Amino acid sequence: MYEKTYPNKRFKLTLQFLKKHISTNETILDLGVKNPFSEIMVSEGYTVENTKGEDLDENRSTIENSSADVVTAFEIFEHLLSPYEVLKSIKAEKLVISVPLRLWFASAYRSKTDQWDRHYHEFEDWQLDWLLEKTGWKIIGRQQWTNPVKKLGIRPLLRHFTNRYYIVYAIKNSK
Repeated sequence: MYEKTYPNKRFKLTLQFLKKHISTNETILDLGVKNPFSEIMVSEGYTVENTKGEDLDENRSTIENSSADVVTAFEIFEHLLSPYEVLKSIKAEKLVISVPLRLWFASAYRSKTDQWDRHYHEFEDWQLDWLLEKTGWKIIGRQQWTNPVKKLGIRPLLRHFTNRYYIVYAIKNSK
């Protein structure tokens, strides 16, 4: 997936955010298969288990049976048809989730070669906030950042000052 580009800025900011909110003595269930960022978390002292590539819209058993303290979902929810059901099934008390934000000047991402590499949702920040609220989560921390690209054109220029990523730390609402 990262043969041509490696998201150094995104990984750096995601790790800083994670370290700010999650202790290395808490266990993590990272939604999605093992990937470069889950390996970074392990190298930073976190205990991380990944899901195995199952379709989380259809099979949430790994989430439902997990005893992890924290669930992380980095750029996963935009690929799901029903993130509501996934969020409702999480037993952990803490959640760190990041999503790409919807860009008004670009269409939703869709790989022509990989059916799993498609965005069904591209969120605006308020939409993710509402989804978390509706599924019983209280947002404690949040951050957004841009994703400039080294290309010429109007869209690359807009990426220098339009936020592309949104990350949230939330805890289970104890109503």
